[in-house]
Amino acid sequence: MTSTVPALGTRTAEGSTLQAVLLDMDGTLLDTEGFWWDAEVEVFAALGHSLDESWRDIVVGGPMTRSAGFLIEATGADISVPEITVRLNDAFEKRIAGNVPLMPGAAGLLAELAAHGVPTALVSASHRRIIDRALGSLGSHHFAHTVAGDEVERTKPHPEPYLVAAARLGVDPARCAVVEDTATGVASGEAAGCRVVAVPSVTPIPGGPGRTVVTSLEEVSLVFLRGLLSR
Repeated sequence: MTSTVPALGTRTAEGSTLQAVLLDMDGTLLDTEGFWWDAEVEVFAALGHSLDESWRDIVVGGPMTRSAGFLIEATGADISVPEITVRLNDAFEKRIAGNVPLMPGAAGLLAELAAHGVPTALVSASHRRIIDRALGSLGSHHFAHTVAGDEVERTKPHPEPYLVAAARLGVDPARCAVVEDTATGVASGEAAGCRVVAVPSVTPIPGGPGRTVVTSLEEVSLVFLRGLLSR
């Protein structure tokens, strides 16, 4: 059966070509945002502090240092950011020791991109130790490169992670589609000059120029992503 999806590199009516797809991990491909909050609640409970549920929206999707710093200040916990970061990573890593559930549509999208030879990179604010563990569920073969939050000087919402990913793939950020689930990640992708697909996982994300909001990855396909560059 002949595929109706055009080959990679086929130009759109406006002359734009999708060169690569850059994907966030937690809450976008993996159903783990709840795991992070559970880890934070557990770690701070061990220190004698309870977390307010409203803080969840503040720390979701952010770099570890920012989230940890906020929670330390909010609770008054007597611990340093480096110390709490280690404890949070330990608690989270225990939760992803087995197979982690993928978000709806994630497996299909990754398989389609691989089948058509579309270059992809995993771009996460999570640390390298977490990414390497999570790749067991995602399949490392799906990504030409992975960028971790502790491997860049400035992580999301700064554009550096996505600019690094594009550079490693040898592509133009303006010809890349970014898939994210938080406002922090969306800001990073947009600042890098990419077209962004937002799939909100915890908090709503409004639409905007150069940004498309969907309710699930099941709405995202290669044809859909190529169409973003033709608008």
